[in-house]
Amino acid sequence: MEALKELKKNPPDLILLDIMLPDIDGLEFCKIVKSDKEISDIPIIMLTAKSTEIDKIVGLELGADDYVTKPFSFKELIARIRAVLRRTQRKTTSEDNKDITIKDLRIKPEEFKVLIEDKEISLTSKEFRLLLLFVKSPEKVFSREEILNKVWEREYDVYDRTVDVHIKHLREKLKEYGKCIKTVRGVGYKWECEKN
Repeated sequence: MEALKELKKNPPDLILLDIMLPDIDGLEFCKIVKSDKEISDIPIIMLTAKSTEIDKIVGLELGADDYVTKPFSFKELIARIRAVLRRTQRKTTSEDNKDITIKDLRIKPEEFKVLIEDKEISLTSKEFRLLLLFVKSPEKVFSREEILNKVWEREYDVYDRTVDVHIKHLREKLKEYGKCIKTVRGVGYKWECEKN
């Protein structure tokens, strides 16, 4: 499904979803998104004319974070969007800030520190974000384009080669753990290392 591919490639902060879609039922789409662990954390607000109690219960049971019925006030919708984003970002922030330990390698997101055998390794902000991207999704293969979108956020003109150069430097700085960053020929890179 094209929409799912796009969601995985460029995940939005939030999805506003109508139940009555042309190609697929919105409830079915919500169920698919919430059962796919790559994108299940994207919050969904159902925005629909279906306003019976059973419609609302089904939508929320399938994983929607909120359910807004038409007609609705624009101000109320904005307030609900902000509330859902606050809830999900709080959850994500606490999850994201947990220390990650892989044998002698310790990553401390809150302090922006990486230690090997309790000795701090100096990383640039991009190298640190690259490392976090990999260790949070072990075994997942990231294409260069995905890495550029997630780490550089396409903030300026950068090229695939930029990713390769940063990976090379990161591998060198991580010493023996540099081997955990595997090249997947013709595709990109992945992290393959046993966690403690």
